[in-house]
Amino acid sequence: MAEALLARGHRVLIVDDLSSGRKENVPAGAEFHELDIRSPDAAALMREAGVEVLFHHAAQMDVRRSVADPVHDASVNVVGTLNLLEAGRRAALKQVIFASTGGAMYGEQTAFPADEEHPAQPLSPYGVAKLAVERYLYFYHREYGLDAIALRYANVYGPRQNPHGEAGVVAIFLDRLLADREAVINGDGLQTRDYAYVADVVAANVAALGRPGFGIYNVGTGRETTVVELYGLLAAALGVTRPPTHGPAKPGEQRRSVISSELVGRELGVRVGTTLEDGLKKTAAWFAARAAK
Repeated sequence: MAEALLARGHRVLIVDDLSSGRKENVPAGAEFHELDIRSPDAAALMREAGVEVLFHHAAQMDVRRSVADPVHDASVNVVGTLNLLEAGRRAALKQVIFASTGGAMYGEQTAFPADEEHPAQPLSPYGVAKLAVERYLYFYHREYGLDAIALRYANVYGPRQNPHGEAGVVAIFLDRLLADREAVINGDGLQTRDYAYVADVVAANVAALGRPGFGIYNVGTGRETTVVELYGLLAAALGVTRPPTHGPAKPGEQRRSVISSELVGRELGVRVGTTLEDGLKKTAAWFAARAAK
């Protein structure tokens, strides 16, 4: 995202507490600030740096941790967001483009793929927090005239994804396959997800830049892929024949998740078009090159 904005001539400030991000990923030309979004210093930066657009991707991103510690999840994902919004709306902030969730927003779906009209019935504190922020953004739009776009992402994957922790099954599988370590599938592996390549997600963010008003858009492929199928594609991309190991199912795990991106295509002109096969090959090549260093 930062590289795309720099290429368009924008001044880019990056705020990250490095709890999971890596400073080496900060591109040349961007200004980096190691801050917690809940902090007074982050609020001061919003006020004093003349920030006009906030691309808000900072989050406690682990669904399972949100279940184990919903207070922490809300502290980061709701209160942290409000800290930035309150500072920004008193200064130069004109627009917020928010990384919401499609995977956790709709709960156990009743329609496949889910469009933006599907009932929002999140089954985790993480999803609840994302929905709350969407509602806060609508309030800030109506009360203060702040333009806001919420992009409900599918499962985003691609180069540089962090393979540690619970988030990012593509990165986790690649990291384990390249290290010749056991890759574990929870349960039967027939649970499905919609996997969106990072470049398509960046394109949606860029398309939202400067769009007036308030809007909510899914960013996904509309394609369901089982975890078993995903593992097979990744193993094939690396030329690995080792089968996966099946572990116990995770209690409460959503069975099917897939979202439609027809609206973002019609209104923002974004095509979430990278095929899973091509995206996984590019991602596998990046992980393999890193492992070879």
